[in-house]
Amino acid sequence: MNFEFPVLETDRLRLREITAEDAEGIFACFSSSEVMRYYGQEPLTTLAQAEGYVDFFADSFRDKRGIRWGIELKGSKGLIGTIGFNAWSPKYQRAEIGYELNPDFWRKGYAAEAVSRVLAYGFERMELTRIGAVVFTGNEASKALLVKQGFQQEGLLRNYMVQDGKPHDANVYSIVK
Repeated sequence: MNFEFPVLETDRLRLREITAEDAEGIFACFSSSEVMRYYGQEPLTTLAQAEGYVDFFADSFRDKRGIRWGIELKGSKGLIGTIGFNAWSPKYQRAEIGYELNPDFWRKGYAAEAVSRVLAYGFERMELTRIGAVVFTGNEASKALLVKQGFQQEGLLRNYMVQDGKPHDANVYSIVK
């Protein structure tokens, strides 16, 4: 895979590299308790933390551990969310998908559009043979999205995520090429 960050498009979305200018958009999304409810991390409280996320995403891509796109509506500036792969293992041709959207953009089909495009990129360009997803058991919206995209539930991970100091179960899903 070449080293230039790929820009992906769908009918309504542009998926692009996350840059320092996106820190406020990252903060808007990752500081939302609604968004972070099923994320396994506490909501951000400072812009500096969001800037740290921007750096983390860049380092992850540079080190070939993952790739995270910023999700933009075509024709408008500013992120409405992010999507990408983490736990990327080129050797074993697998990765885990993760995504989140600002609540103002929920229930409009944007997540499904972005997931579909990123799955195609993962299988075709990154040569993945397996894409996994780890989802809090209570996250019905994400479960429904993944199943609609062809993912199958594989099992339960007990006390897998800690949120607000409490352990939570998660389901693991996958789709294979």
